[in-house]
Amino acid sequence: MSAELGRGAPFQVSPFVQAAIKARRPVVALETTLVTHGLPHPEGLHAATRLEAEVVAAGAVPATIGVLDGRVRVGLSTEELERLATAPETAKLNLSNMAAQVAAGRPGSTTVAATLAVAAWTGIRVFATGGIGGVHRGAEETGDISADLHALGRYDVAVVCAGAKAVLDLPRTVEMLETLGVPIYGYGTGEFPAFYRRSSGLPVDHRFDDLDLLARAIDLHSDLGLSTGVVVANPIPPEHEMPLALYEGAMATALAEAAEKKIRGRAVTPFLLDRIRELTEGKSVFSNLALLGHNARVAGRLADALSRSWAARREG
Repeated sequence: MSAELGRGAPFQVSPFVQAAIKARRPVVALETTLVTHGLPHPEGLHAATRLEAEVVAAGAVPATIGVLDGRVRVGLSTEELERLATAPETAKLNLSNMAAQVAAGRPGSTTVAATLAVAAWTGIRVFATGGIGGVHRGAEETGDISADLHALGRYDVAVVCAGAKAVLDLPRTVEMLETLGVPIYGYGTGEFPAFYRRSSGLPVDHRFDDLDLLARAIDLHSDLGLSTGVVVANPIPPEHEMPLALYEGAMATALAEAAEKKIRGRAVTPFLLDRIRELTEGKSVFSNLALLGHNARVAGRLADALSRSWAARREG
């Protein structure tokens, strides 16, 4: 466990997760924004439970992260997840507002950036999410760039995702990751996924078709002291990919409506995702849940490969 925890930071790690981290068994961090803001209750809670089950089935320990009662909880219980899902005014926690929310004793769900930070502080090496944040469309005027990218440039955690959220400027997001020194490793793909779609046409830094080799590259990234996260780009399974015409039509309409309504800042992504869900008559939710489950499975297997790699190096 990290030195930060030893200095009395306000963390509460479940005994099961703590034992797994100490023994270097495979552990996968999971965020909670999906539970509180991504899907209506109780769908978000059910989705979180399914993701934990996928991680367990892959041979790893799930560590779902959230804030309750002035503590950063790592490895939320079913009861704690229920409390978080139903608490009034649960905040979406980023790097900028997490400390204030914890200090106030108010509930909060962790975004990608906040989950990355907590995973790194507690010694968890793998994190599964849907899609990372990135550079927003029109960022040259608004300066709107997700804190997820800066967290990836700062915390040494492998993030299994289906690329970046589809509503973003994907070419600039990939360019920013390169600028920050964050490698993009494609698992079973040579192209950066586009969330609902398997490909964006943008190349990844390296393609891996073998999880043991991918784990070796992640280990070396840490051993070389490169001090950044790693994006593991894991495309949505073909059978769950959103049809291209539906995807492009819904995206164009949602973007036009956002521009017409002059929606800016943090409100942009929730508005676009909500409108895409409405315009696709729920098909975006079907794809979203499918890619989340797929990412959790791959993350569990990757965590297992990293654990086996550590054990082999220790014996050697």
